[in-house]
Amino acid sequence: MTKIGILSLQGAFAEHATSLQKLGVETLAIRLPQDLENVDGLIIPGGESTTISQLAINYDLMKTLKNLAQNGFPMFGTCAGLILLARNISDSKIETIGAMDIKVQRNAFGRQTDSFETSLPIPVLGEIPFPAIFIRAPIIEETNSTVKTLARLPNGTPVAARQENLLVSAFHPELSSDLRFHAYFLDIVSR
Repeated sequence: MTKIGILSLQGAFAEHATSLQKLGVETLAIRLPQDLENVDGLIIPGGESTTISQLAINYDLMKTLKNLAQNGFPMFGTCAGLILLARNISDSKIETIGAMDIKVQRNAFGRQTDSFETSLPIPVLGEIPFPAIFIRAPIIEETNSTVKTLARLPNGTPVAARQENLLVSAFHPELSSDLRFHAYFLDIVSR
């Protein structure tokens, strides 16, 4: 049976666990490197990217996460998790896992009060648009040829992408009742 780890240092980790449990998947809170030994994939939740990065360093997780990502371990980063998986951040010097060939901009839409929800076409999830919730969200500024953009805002800005076993979204699928994005990640894990 598939078991998914959820980085549980700060942020929306409980909401991801609830989404996965609705899909019948066992989850494990990841707080220390040894917690990663018995999971098939990892979700890095939204939250505060600087705080999550610093806690991952403090708990000796960052090196392990980098090694796993380099060896094809499936990871799904949402909002702050997208930032932590990015190779390059245009407006910050925080340490990241740096596994995905993307450049991102943090807080691209402004303050908390500028949060919004929109229906996004995401062809890999089917024809029905996905209810995407953006909260102090980043954007993907650049990708290389190995990264597949999965979703864009109406103005063309990329907000979800995949590179091999890495999946990212600038929005929070765990705050929606639509479980398709989590199911898509489980499909990546199962392959």
